[in-house]
Order: sequence, then structure tokens, then C-alpha cells
Amino acid sequence: MIVRIMGEGQYRIDDSDRENLNALDNAAVAAAEGDDEAAFLKAFQALIEHVRELGTPLADDELEESDVLLPPADTTYEEARHEFTGEGLIPD
Repeated sequence: MIVRIMGEGQYRIDDSDRENLNALDNAAVAAAEGDDEAAFLKAFQALIEHVRELGTPLADDELEESDVLLPPADTTYEEARHEFTGEGLIPD
């Protein structure tokens, strides 16, 4: 699976980690839908860090279609809370 963090780059993540990514995404969705900014920012940063830690960065000249697009790491709550709704950014 290819995950793009907008403004940063693409990461290759093993498909077996989809459930973990989905759980982090769902935590961000729940916080956004509950209007809990602190919980959202914590969950969103955990999601970004998870991708950075477990993912293998793709080379700049190695562009592939992204399966998941995440907002930039410095995205504010106001900017992102409308994106983290329903099923979130990572499809089940």
C-alpha cells in the first residue's frame, strides 16, 4: 500500500498494517466528529508518525499511485476536521 503525506512524500507500507492504520484513522475521525481538538491532534500525529516509522520512503523519482492521501503533518484541526468524517481517509 502506498501512503502519501501531502507536502512530504510517499511511503510504502505492508498491506498487513492496514488494520493498524485504519484504527489510527478511526481514532482521528471519532475525535473530529466529537469536536475534541486535543484528541484529534494527538490521533492525527500518531497516524503521521506511524506512517513515517513503518513506511519505507519512495525515492523522489519513484512515483506511484497513492492508495491513501493524508493531509500535511502541520495541518490544523480546523483544516482537517472536515476530512476526517464517516469512514475516514483509509478505506475499510
